[in-house]
Amino acid sequence: MKLSDKVSTELQIPPGRSEILVFDDDLPNFGLRIRTGGKRTWVCQYRVGQKQRRVTLGNVANKSAAAARRDAKVMLAKVQLGQDPQIEKFTARENASKTLSSAIDLYLSTHGEHRLRPRSLVEVRHSLKVHWGPLGEVPMDQLSRSTISTRLDVIVKKSGPFAANRARAYLSGLFNWAIQRGYAEDNPVRLTGKPTAETSRDRVLSDVELSLIFRHAGSGEYGTIVRLLMLTGQRREEVGGMKWSELDLNASVWTITADRTKNGLAHSVPLSTLTKSILSELTPKKDRDLVFGSGTGPFAGWSHCKVALDKRINNALKVVDPQSEPLTPWRIHDLRRSAVTRMADHGVPPHIVEAIVNHISGTRAGVAGVYNRATYLPEKSKALEEWGEHLSQSTALS
Repeated sequence: MKLSDKVSTELQIPPGRSEILVFDDDLPNFGLRIRTGGKRTWVCQYRVGQKQRRVTLGNVANKSAAAARRDAKVMLAKVQLGQDPQIEKFTARENASKTLSSAIDLYLSTHGEHRLRPRSLVEVRHSLKVHWGPLGEVPMDQLSRSTISTRLDVIVKKSGPFAANRARAYLSGLFNWAIQRGYAEDNPVRLTGKPTAETSRDRVLSDVELSLIFRHAGSGEYGTIVRLLMLTGQRREEVGGMKWSELDLNASVWTITADRTKNGLAHSVPLSTLTKSILSELTPKKDRDLVFGSGTGPFAGWSHCKVALDKRINNALKVVDPQSEPLTPWRIHDLRRSAVTRMADHGVPPHIVEAIVNHISGTRAGVAGVYNRATYLPEKSKALEEWGEHLSQSTALS
């Protein structure tokens, strides 16, 4: 008989049978399978070598006989060309399950946790989960260059071009790993352009630029953090993750524990008069040792706040001179580099500068450098006090 919509609904299972399989007279490998309980499905049966395959084409309730017949013809044509539709179907199902989200989780657990430093892992995880999270359910093999470029535009708007650059780099790294694991066949990130050109990593801010940043940093937590970064010369994560238990305002010292420093060594930072003044205005939050941020983590939202700060600075420049150029692009890490460079310019010896920023290299390398760290506290205190006075005077004069 020729299988039709009418036949597919009227045909019944003979008594004593649990199911029947009926093939079409016009297309012999196209059939109808009926099981006890009422399930009726279209099937296509074929051979690959000595193996017989049977592939379900769809449910009778959802697919017409004509549509199922067309699918069967396509499938049988592939068989004639030496292909195996069942393997293709399995592969397609497997690829569909390999979403970006599942790839990120596997990448972080098998690669990131063993190959990346803890702080780097935090940054990579945040970027992949937050910036690329909206594409999480998209299969890896369906992430096109166009989709990625469109998402990068959104990241630029929300978090800034440099954050988008990092997000692009981390996603590219994920795809390179996925190719090695057979999770992806190509890296579509390669042909996307960087959202912005990378600025030089040796930028040192002038007194005028430092003054602009200090004055327009803002009155919120981010503004406080920016000023503390300028005054102490410490790293972004160290200030953003500052704890009340690390601070001794009476002794004028901030002790960063070893687990929070890049080199794994505890670090004492003398607090200048201006630094103590800023910290004394802060109020501890109930049941929270962290000075900045909310919830259980340290301060977040760096990129968004940086974009807002740049906007405030450039607006202020326009008020003074409508023809003024925007502030040359800069990064938060430039504050640390500027503090190091400017203190050296003001006569602070290199080994004291390195001690201030917790560098164990150059003049402080080796065992002697480690054992002599404590002896530099007075010198560090004097240098940071003078640096704070210089910033204060520059800000007052501008």
